[in-house]
Formats: sequence, C-alpha cells, structure tokens
Amino acid sequence: MAHAMQSVPESPVLRSHASLAFKYGRYEYEIIRQGERSLYQVSDGQEKIVEPILYSFGQGHAGQTYILRRNGKLYESRVSFYAETDNLDWTIGYAQNPPKTLEEAVGRAISADEARSCFSCHGTAALEGNQLTLERVVPGVGCEACHGPGERHVTAMQTGTGDKLYIFNPKSLDPDTLSQEFCGACHRGASTVEEMPDRAAMNNVRFQPYRLFTSKGHDPNDSHFACTACHDPHQDLQRGEAKYDARCTVCHEPAHEGTVSSPGRSRIPTTEVESLGPRKAQRQGLAAKSCPVGRELCVSCHMPKIAVASAHFKFTDHRIRIAREGQPYPY
Repeated sequence: MAHAMQSVPESPVLRSHASLAFKYGRYEYEIIRQGERSLYQVSDGQEKIVEPILYSFGQGHAGQTYILRRNGKLYESRVSFYAETDNLDWTIGYAQNPPKTLEEAVGRAISADEARSCFSCHGTAALEGNQLTLERVVPGVGCEACHGPGERHVTAMQTGTGDKLYIFNPKSLDPDTLSQEFCGACHRGASTVEEMPDRAAMNNVRFQPYRLFTSKGHDPNDSHFACTACHDPHQDLQRGEAKYDARCTVCHEPAHEGTVSSPGRSRIPTTEVESLGPRKAQRQGLAAKSCPVGRELCVSCHMPKIAVASAHFKFTDHRIRIAREGQPYPY
C-alpha cells in the first residue's frame, strides 16, 4: 500500500521508460521522460496538448494511471500503463467511449469530491478537514492513513505518561466493520458496490471486500473472513497462490494427531467431533468441512483468477466458492 501512489521522480515505471506510446484512430499518445519529470502528450495529427504528470496511481504490478493538471483542474489520464503489454492502453472505463475532440482525448476532469476520495485512498495526509491539500500529501498509504495523526501517540510512547495511546487501532473493529467499512472505504465494500450502476459487471472482481461479502459461506462475525486474516497491511502483498493456502487449512483441515481445526476454537479433540458426527459438528461450528480433493490447491480452485480484458490482468476473485470450468462469472 505504500506504493499505491508515487511521485513522478520516484515512479519506477516512469523512470524505466524513456517513452511510452499508444495510438487510436487519429489520436497519438506519448509519455516522455525528461530528467526527473514525465510529460503526457496527446496529438490529433494537427495540434498537440502537453502537460506534466503530477502523480502516478498504482504501483505498476497490474497497471498505473496518471494524474495531471490542465487549466487549473485535475485530470485522470485517458490512457494508462499496463504491465502485461509494457505499454499504454485505454484506462479502464474509456475503451467504449473514444474521444471526439483533442481536449476530450486528454482525459477526464476530476470533481472536487472525487479528488478528495482518490488522494485520501492512494496517499496520506491529503486532506485538511474537507480540503484537498496536495502541497502536504505524502504519496502512498502510510501509518497515519489508517491509524490517524501520530504526533501525540509518539509523545505518549516516549514519555510513558497518561493511559491513552492517542492512536486508532483498526484491529479493535469487528470483522465485518473492518472489512466492509474500513478496508472497503478504499477497496470498496458491499454497500458501495451495490449502489454502482454497473455493479453487475465483471469489473467488480477488483472490489475484494464486496466479493468476499457475496461468498456463500461468509460470516460477518467470523474473524476468518476479515481482510486481515489473509493480508498483513504492514507487509508487501505476497505473490503466489500457495502463500495463502495455509490460511484456508486453519479451519479446513482433516483430523490428525487427535485434534481438528475449528473456526471458533483453535484446536479441539477429534473425539468431540466424532461423538457428534461430522455433519452435526459442522452445523454446530465445531469443525469446518475438509476438502476431498487435497490441501494444496485451495486458492486456485476456490478463488479463481478472472481476466478483465480492459485491465490486461487477472484478478484473484475473493468470492470464495466451488468454481467449475465453464461456469459463468457470478455477479
């Protein structure tokens, strides 16, 4: 999350590409590196618009979109970088609406409300009250983005005075509030996505809290369904499905050595499960159903990767389910 937003001088994608280009019809796009800055330019063959990029949104593992200022307004770039193609293409949402004018080809003007939302999710200290303060914003999601201002907390810890830590700990939230409201404030929870006009589209695979909420076995009170059950926000995102299989086997594990995993209790005697029978034990929450296929394919089978063509990327679907080949995407 520390790389959710990057300054132009520090952006690895922009630094490593002297030029990025994209052409559609009469419009030609190019991002050119000049020293510590990158210029975003659009031409229709007769005229050209050139603006310096202010910030890059996205660390670049999947893609990266750019923010620029034109005529005093913030704009989202109409084209974005995609790692799969190592070049530019339409920013998600633009492909079906090709520009009619050169000015429109630059990108989309961002409203004040949207700018506050974008920068507060991708950066730290972007707001002072309800005002966007780009002169103070720290690129990326830092400690204070989740825990609040830290000056009083640091003083309290250094002096050891008082019984207040003056810091917010998201861990104190119940699992549903943590995932759907706290993490979902940026990653988009169920209440947000359900109000979107295009929520029943494959693009919603990008909204992990919402997809997790729609899982058949989702229990809002079970900490095993909280985002932090699998993801540590203080560490870089782990890559590779096998990294997460161990999270599934905390509950879904066959009995061995006289104990079995339980969603509600860490380890319980298998005799307690056997006395009730496996089905009744599962209904009472004493045991989680084990997988008859094996224990090394949990994520690849139950959280399939979904290709979003416009994103040039396959997103892990957080709607946990039995995914069968040929089955339509569940909205």
